[in-house]
Amino acid sequence: MLKILRPRSDFVPLQIVIHLPVIIFRGLLIGILVSAPMGPIGMLCIQRTLNRGRWPAFFTGVGAGVSDLLYCLLTGLGLSFVTDFIQSNQSVLQVIGSIVLIVYAAYLFVANPSRALQPAAMQPASYWKDFGTGFLFTFSNPLILFFIIGLFARFSFLAPEFQAYHYVAGYISIFLGAVLWWFGVTYFVNKVRRHFNIRSMWLLNRILAAIILIMGAIGFITGIKDLFFN
Repeated sequence: MLKILRPRSDFVPLQIVIHLPVIIFRGLLIGILVSAPMGPIGMLCIQRTLNRGRWPAFFTGVGAGVSDLLYCLLTGLGLSFVTDFIQSNQSVLQVIGSIVLIVYAAYLFVANPSRALQPAAMQPASYWKDFGTGFLFTFSNPLILFFIIGLFARFSFLAPEFQAYHYVAGYISIFLGAVLWWFGVTYFVNKVRRHFNIRSMWLLNRILAAIILIMGAIGFITGIKDLFFN
């Protein structure tokens, strides 16, 4: 007597095995791409690597990665009220974020690189402070949420065939991708650090301060224009 063959439930683990590497790869790629644009946080990490060494800059990048992960979670959870709030207050948020950039640019312009170049043993550990500034710098730019939405759509991160455990692995991979990016950037910049003297640091600080100031000024003017003249 012939038996009727039925689909076996033990094929489910095979689907897990197939889908898990896919979402891990997509998560790593999204984490790297979110971190890669050389905006103010990238310049801050470069400046801190050259002035204070690799690890303060790395923890700054980790703080930025946590902020990016938070925005990714907001996107993935479909919190429409968050995107609605950002859209309705985009100009105000842009002005606030621009003021933060302008204040930091002013600090960077008057900073004394000779104090930052003291031996690491003489510098107080402030990795939490570095982490916090990296987080706040990135979190003060909520417009990155729309970039993340675009990446999620481009790489089909929110695919219907994925289960909850796939997304847990995916979001962890996004954070790991960001951490890997900052680990690589700070490693490379730290390698060329020995070629910089105090005058080079002084000049670099002012160049970076000018670039960040221009970014902040453009954002501030654009935000004010949208608030009062549109």
